[in-house]
Amino acid sequence: MITAIALAIALQATPPRIDWPSLAPLPFRAEPQITPDMLAFVAQEVTARKCPLAIGAGLTLTVDVAVLVDAQDTIRTTVPRAIQCPTVEQYAAAMVASAARGNLLPRMASADQWYRASVTFTWPK
Repeated sequence: MITAIALAIALQATPPRIDWPSLAPLPFRAEPQITPDMLAFVAQEVTARKCPLAIGAGLTLTVDVAVLVDAQDTIRTTVPRAIQCPTVEQYAAAMVASAARGNLLPRMASADQWYRASVTFTWPK
């Protein structure tokens, strides 16, 4: 028998059903910049976790992240789109949350609203 606490935890762990194409872009004031250290970390994680992703010179890897923003422009949650590499997904979601703090254009929303951000890692040729 499932207890009320276990059910509440399970419901919180279930990601929302996201209609990715319908999400408006997250209104950053300034787009986040990917540093060489970030690229190195992602490459290391893809290799170490044996993720089925192509990385390397001249290639790109994009992770979409759904972002729930409340009426006060606070990031409530981020949900990365699955790319078969959970550590990179979570890293991208954390990057978006961090980059959005104090970096959103003013909005006229009076309720929580979902947006989409894309993090693209590009390795130089």
